[in-house]
Amino acid sequence: MIVIGAGRVGTALAQLGGERVQLIDRERGWQHLERPAGEPIVLCVRNDDLAAVLARVPAARRDDLVFVQNGMLRPFLAEQGLAAATRGLLFFAVSRRGAAPEPGGDSPFCGPRAREVVAAFTEFGLAAREVSPPAFAAVELEKLIWNSAFGLCCEAFACNVGTVVRDHRECLDALLAELLAVGGPPLGLVGEQTLDEAALGERLRSYSLAIAGYRGAVKEWPWRNGWFVAQARTQGRATPVHDRLLREVGRGPEGASTSRA
Repeated sequence: MIVIGAGRVGTALAQLGGERVQLIDRERGWQHLERPAGEPIVLCVRNDDLAAVLARVPAARRDDLVFVQNGMLRPFLAEQGLAAATRGLLFFAVSRRGAAPEPGGDSPFCGPRAREVVAAFTEFGLAAREVSPPAFAAVELEKLIWNSAFGLCCEAFACNVGTVVRDHRECLDALLAELLAVGGPPLGLVGEQTLDEAALGERLRSYSLAIAGYRGAVKEWPWRNGWFVAQARTQGRATPVHDRLLREVGRGPEGASTSRA
């Protein structure tokens, strides 16, 4: 397996895999991409760095790419001709570069290289599983909603996620409902595939209480809250709670900082 990105996650995978993983950073290791196609290339870089990295990947290796970033990547991948690329969501945390991963559940993968990545992760001692496209979409949206909703609430109420759950439950539940209603249709999560609102809220609240001291924030605007804003406009759907909280943290309609006057 090839890993691009020598940050916390990329370095952790390289340490776990040893000689089985070739690590590429900004300056070193790019010659590994000249090898024949067929082995997964896991991209462990920030969302905003993806375009620059893709520009350095040979055309023959694009089918080997595995995207593990949080946030709404689908529009970007479609623009790059990579709508069918392998995707993954990492359910482990790495506190600092060089630290061992802290497990948080099975990491789901979907796409042409999913089976190879799951096998490699399992060999490294990381829980992972291959899932269907609809199953992946459901987990993808759930994680996106958690990042977007709790990041916004933490910033608006100046508190951690545990306090959001305990002291701001009514506002949180209304926000979760809005984001679910906006995010479900673009991912095909309608009809029988629709996420259950009550069950979703219970899972996200329970997870947040398990890491009660974590404090999120509004970040990666186009990949998180900004995507919900754009989708709400496209669908003509009102999101009053989301809009109000964004104004309270000084975010304009396009995500730019504004005064709080």
